[in-house]
Parts: sequence; C-alpha cells; structure tokens
Amino acid sequence: MLEARDLTLWQGDRLLLDRLGFTLDDGEAVQVLGRNGAGKTTLLRALIGLAEIDEGDVLWDGGAFSRQRDALYDTLIYLGHRNGLVPELTALENLRYLCPSVSSGDAVIGEALATLGMSGREDLPVAMLSAGQRRRTALARLLIEPARLWVLDEPLTSLDVDGGRWLADAIERQLDRGGSVIFTSHQPLPTIRYEIRTLHLAGDSEDATAVAEFDHAEVLRENAGSLHENLDGATAIDTATGSGSGENA
Repeated sequence: MLEARDLTLWQGDRLLLDRLGFTLDDGEAVQVLGRNGAGKTTLLRALIGLAEIDEGDVLWDGGAFSRQRDALYDTLIYLGHRNGLVPELTALENLRYLCPSVSSGDAVIGEALATLGMSGREDLPVAMLSAGQRRRTALARLLIEPARLWVLDEPLTSLDVDGGRWLADAIERQLDRGGSVIFTSHQPLPTIRYEIRTLHLAGDSEDATAVAEFDHAEVLRENAGSLHENLDGATAIDTATGSGSGENA
C-alpha cells in the first residue's frame, strides 16, 4: 500500500499542496485531476522520491519511503509525460535498456511492441516515430516487466482511440492481478470494470488544501467526446524522405 500522510509541497514561494493525505491500496486505481500547474506531476514525482517533500511522509507498506526506497523501486514502473526514450536509439534498443532484467529479451519486447501495433517499427530510431508511436513504445514497458505499482503521468497523451482503449484494458488487467495504479490525466479513461477513485488538486487557488474525491463515472460523462483531443502536436518523420508528415497517431 502507498500512503501520503500530511504531504506539503512548495514550488518556490507558491504552495502546491498543503497537508494532503490519501492511500492507494493493492487492486486500486486513483486518477489525479487538476488544472495545468496544479501540482499533478510534482505529486507523482514526490510519491516516488523524484521531487522534494517539504513536509509530511510517504509510506510504502506501512514503512517510511526513505527506508524502503529500493523495495519500492524493485516493484514500480514510472512513466513520465516525456516517455523517457532516447531519440537516436530504436524502439527495441530503448526497451532493452529500460527493461534489462527481462528474460527471453528481444522476443518478449517484440511481442509487447506487436501488441501495441508497433510491428515493423522495432528497428526504427525513436526520432522517426510519430508522437503516438513513441507513447506506445514507452507504454510497452507495462507488458514487459511485472510491477506492483504503476505511476503514470498523462499516459493518454498522443494516443488514438484504440490506444486509449488498450491502456484502459491494461489498467484493468493490472488491477485484476492485485496491482495498483496512480495516474494523472486531463482526459477521462475509457470505462473499466473497476471504480477509479479521483483526486482533484486545487492547485493555485486560495485553498491549496482542497482535494476532493468524486465518482470517475461522473467525470467520464461530463467529458464525453474529449478523450483524444489533447494531443501534444509532435510531428512524425517520414522514414523514406525524412520530412515531417504532420501525423500525431
């Protein structure tokens, strides 16, 4: 179980979060919502030791994170909004580097990429892939390495409808296994069988302590049709000519 206890985060002289507390149990998913700059990414990074905590504690299985960092990292996948891929390396080479402990190596990686519609692109430099293809390459880690906890920052960015549905199914399977997921998104996840708890960060409003929980299904209804509008605008590179195709998927 992951727990935030009285978590306070500052960004310079700006209070992002004030005494935030919540738990993430095994078999549970939490979506973090909030305006741009509300502190969603900072919260995720703070939970796994990548951003400084000004006050409060993060607990993993009841113990202080600072004393269990290695135990958490051994069973964690973190996917940031920048994908964490080296542009000059191929999709296959990137995943070899990111998943060094996987058995059967290239066969497992190739199968994961194929599942995500990347067959025939495994040996292309990531710089030649579209934004959606780069996102799919990064998400392939979820298939390659089992992890008890997924921490995903804007995982729906650049995904088309099929990609969004695949991600929803992957999260559902993670919860089936008893794993847990915390993710940020300005977009609602396609419906899954599980209830998703939702945290809304007030950000730079006058009350930075305001964190509301509400029904994910209600969020989905209110945002119907907006799921795939928030693409990042990156341009694909035509592998034959090296020119931009303007493709986002």
